[in-house]
Amino acid sequence: MPRVLSLLAMIVVQVVVLAMSMVVLVLCFGLGLVFLFPPQAMAIRRLAERTRRIAGIASPYRPPPPPPRPGADGWYRSDRTLYKTPRIPAWNNRWKWLLHDPQTWRDAFWLLLDPPVKVLMAPMLLLVPGRGLRVYRAWAELLLGHTESSRLAGEVRHLTQVRSLVNDSQAAEMRRIERDLHDGTQARLVALGLTLGAVEELVDKDPAAARALVVKAREASAEALVELRRVVRGIHPPVLAERGLADAVRALALDCPLPVEVTVDLAQRPSSPVEAAAYFAVSELLNNAVRHADATSVRVDVSHRGPDLRITVTDDGHGGADPDNGSGLYGIERRLAAFDGVVALNSPPGGPTTVTLEFPKVLSDHWASALPRMPRWKAIVVATCWLTAWLPTFPQGIVAGVLKALAVPEKSWFLALHLPEPWQWPMIVFMILLGASMYVLASLLSAQAVRA
Repeated sequence: MPRVLSLLAMIVVQVVVLAMSMVVLVLCFGLGLVFLFPPQAMAIRRLAERTRRIAGIASPYRPPPPPPRPGADGWYRSDRTLYKTPRIPAWNNRWKWLLHDPQTWRDAFWLLLDPPVKVLMAPMLLLVPGRGLRVYRAWAELLLGHTESSRLAGEVRHLTQVRSLVNDSQAAEMRRIERDLHDGTQARLVALGLTLGAVEELVDKDPAAARALVVKAREASAEALVELRRVVRGIHPPVLAERGLADAVRALALDCPLPVEVTVDLAQRPSSPVEAAAYFAVSELLNNAVRHADATSVRVDVSHRGPDLRITVTDDGHGGADPDNGSGLYGIERRLAAFDGVVALNSPPGGPTTVTLEFPKVLSDHWASALPRMPRWKAIVVATCWLTAWLPTFPQGIVAGVLKALAVPEKSWFLALHLPEPWQWPMIVFMILLGASMYVLASLLSAQAVRA
């Protein structure tokens, strides 16, 4: 009821804003007072947004323009004009944003029609508020909701942002790999080459010193191999490719200096890119718990909700985590952006800190997705039995038997009734047994596949 009263009370405000809008349109486009248009358009938007919040409708507006940026000469450009300050270019961009957004004019049309619609619907809204709100929401969504073009434009903007984030993430990953190879493996290999060069010079003059350098070279080669394996694990850990996400997270827990409790509930493996993103996200969160949270224990839960993959990492540290303070959460968000993933952080001062990672629609939610595959011939037999077993069981067996017992002269299409008298009952019994055996066979094959 409070939402209904709020909607009805807005009629007075809408009428006032509608009258002012008509005056502003005349002054703006008739007399050229264009500076009146943005505040009036924003007033209509505020009314429309309040209605959307009450009715539960998503906002369909285009994103506002970014602030103007100065050129190399320090001046701000707007069309073909240069300005010393960003004030006028920002106002021009805002004017064009409001004027060219189709939702601005749909809002104005809604403001014109909504008051009489509310008056007509007032009895329904007051007597049956629940149904009245549903009907009103259907009406408001026609003009205040997303259109197909705005929805597609929003998806294009989202994909553009995701592509930019993915490109940035890949570039950062390539820089990290290059840095690890340059500072670690490459330096060790260079030192190994210098050592072997010294061995070559000393092998004839001082064999004992040459043997000592050979021992050092062997140790350096082992260290370089360890460093190279560490880089490879940073690119794509072998345990992740061989054993899947569950065992890879358990391996991270074993390597973590804190006690980590891992629970996994996954009916199937996600795709390799999803597994990699989830693995490195969990690794980053465990590092945060060790380095920054002063935690004594961590709990990792990997589960699924239908087709969604959800990972929750909880530590008992001091809390107060902030993504803007270099906690690594921004890097995790960039990794998850490629899959429309969501990162939810709950870290009050004093702890605990809970980070939830959700990958939407990365798992198959088919009812039989977890069942083992049945051989094709068995699948054909099971499908045939389930689809045709009713025919001998019911019409050709039970119904024919009832007609035979009642001595009904009608034979119709029942096969047993067209046979000689001594063969009718045996055929009826045979049909019933045939249909029952087909049901039993289909059930046994299905149960066998489940047990396997």
